[in-house]
Amino acid sequence: MIPIERIRSAAARSAPHVLRSPLLPLDGRTHLKVDSLQPAGSFKVRGFFARALQLSAEERARGLLTVSAGNAAAACAYVAHRLGLRCRVVMYEEAPDAKKENVRRWGATPIFLSHDGVHAWLHDRGWEGEPEMFIHPFADPEVMAGHGGLALELLEQLPELDRVVVPVGGGGLAGGVASAFRALKPSVRVVAVQSDGYPSMSGSLAAGAPVNLESHTIADGTTAPVDPANLALLEEVIDEWVLVPESRLKPKIGELAARAKVVAEGAGVLAYASLDQLEPGPLTVAIVSGGNLAPALLAECLKAPRLLL
Repeated sequence: MIPIERIRSAAARSAPHVLRSPLLPLDGRTHLKVDSLQPAGSFKVRGFFARALQLSAEERARGLLTVSAGNAAAACAYVAHRLGLRCRVVMYEEAPDAKKENVRRWGATPIFLSHDGVHAWLHDRGWEGEPEMFIHPFADPEVMAGHGGLALELLEQLPELDRVVVPVGGGGLAGGVASAFRALKPSVRVVAVQSDGYPSMSGSLAAGAPVNLESHTIADGTTAPVDPANLALLEEVIDEWVLVPESRLKPKIGELAARAKVVAEGAGVLAYASLDQLEPGPLTVAIVSGGNLAPALLAECLKAPRLLL
């Protein structure tokens, strides 16, 4: 578990640079934490500011390097831009154009590899020997601590909270948020959500070891490889796992836009999409983690049959 002192320190460093994202009520018992409104379009800036601001002046002068499906790449690029640093990012060549453009927008240099190539680069620690300071997008404890700042905000915004629902890719957001609740309000039930089109973490927990899967999901932000340390952390701090049928994601993106006027990408809609599968009653917050959605896909989702209005 990530120590609460570390989470508080990381959150304090990043706080001047990130949005205290709004809590949007859906009904009397359900709210959305809309972190898709963060700079660069996702929660990732929380952790990247926390880590980058921890570096020494000499380390920052080397520039930043990360690897990402898209949102961490954009967050790293944005942080580097705000701090006046050079930045390169390794990312999937299959990443949506909107996410590639988000990286270039902030002046970073993308390096494109295949999906398997990105996973191999991570496995082989491809950042070693590169000139920049590498920030791991989901397995760096300081990045995860920065993400935990979201939980600190929730406890101030809705102190009577009973349950929080978190999308899971590499586990950085869930690990940071759940660690904060374990320390400050352990009665909060933390529900982790993945698509059944890429059940990497839940499948690895069931198998007792990391598994490699092909991606069959539009939630590209969740298609990270499984890190053994994060797997162990999530086994410790997550109370419940939910798999959302992949076929529900596009309709749920359209539904969320129509119902709450919130645009979420595939990974960002997972927590909301899982609400129908949860026991009703507890005061619940679903985290909308990202909104970097291609316009064409948003248009398709808005045309999809609604599951609920």
